[in-house]
Amino acid sequence: MLRKILLSFAVLLTTNLWAKKTDKIVVAGPFATVSHPMILMQNNDVLKDLGKEIEFKVWRNPDELRALALNSDVDFIAVPTNVAANLYNKGVDIKLLNVSVWGILGMLTRDKSLKKLSDFKDKEIVMPFKFDMPDIVFKEIVKAQGFDYKKDFKLKYVASPIDAMQMLIMRRVDHALLAEPATSIALRKTKSFPLKVVAPELYRSADLQKEWGEVFKIESKIPQAGIAYLGKTEGKKEIIDRFMLEYKKALAWYKNNPEKSSEIIVKALPMLEEKGLADSIKYVNIDSVKSTDSQKDLEFFFDILKQSNPKLIGGKSPDSNFYYKY
Repeated sequence: MLRKILLSFAVLLTTNLWAKKTDKIVVAGPFATVSHPMILMQNNDVLKDLGKEIEFKVWRNPDELRALALNSDVDFIAVPTNVAANLYNKGVDIKLLNVSVWGILGMLTRDKSLKKLSDFKDKEIVMPFKFDMPDIVFKEIVKAQGFDYKKDFKLKYVASPIDAMQMLIMRRVDHALLAEPATSIALRKTKSFPLKVVAPELYRSADLQKEWGEVFKIESKIPQAGIAYLGKTEGKKEIIDRFMLEYKKALAWYKNNPEKSSEIIVKALPMLEEKGLADSIKYVNIDSVKSTDSQKDLEFFFDILKQSNPKLIGGKSPDSNFYYKY
């Protein structure tokens, strides 16, 4: 009798878990631009006709991202491309679906005479996410320009772009490498933009995408982040293809409706500032490009990282199975 009761309980538990899994799509991402279309998708309940509810979870740093990818039941995740490659090469069941962020990194400074990364030689720069995307791109550019990043720059690392932004606003540092929307929010908070004041506190400076293109003699864009699927994709083509179609539509609406998008997104991500977020949208290079169509750009990026620090991508460039086939 006890065995039958336990068996019934196990069946009931399994059934309940499956029911939860089948009617909910769990997505995760940072508070950065790459996640914003997914928040709009959640707000508009875009998969309602498929009987699916979207639940968004935020990850605050790369360690939380890796923990989510390894330990949770997240379906879709917004992820830096090198981290997706690293997870794939370590055996995680992950496929890259697209690249959507091609340019969000720039320097913000109190000194308007500083225009290029080389102008920051011997100066202290606050930097978010050590050994992750902002740090990786900065180091590769200055190395290719002939600098030794350890000797020629004074890098001060913090946990997130928000922390870097706060240090800049509080005048604890004079220069920071930031990702949008942190750059635009910092300018708003210091009334440096778009308000006309005699002496703005902060100025936009070096565009890392522009310097990347110049130093490697390619187009001024970097495949920085996109959306990946976690788990087996067999039998999931309909939901994956539909999700990515809705992501592309949400991204287009986001770009065309910055104020309305910002109002919705700040309700989900209250650590952001509404007007600054709206400002940021015209400064980011965002375009949802299928991973297979981004493969050439990604392989170029991964090859540079492999030559510099193979650990950043799990030791090697991922093979063709890393890229989701539509």
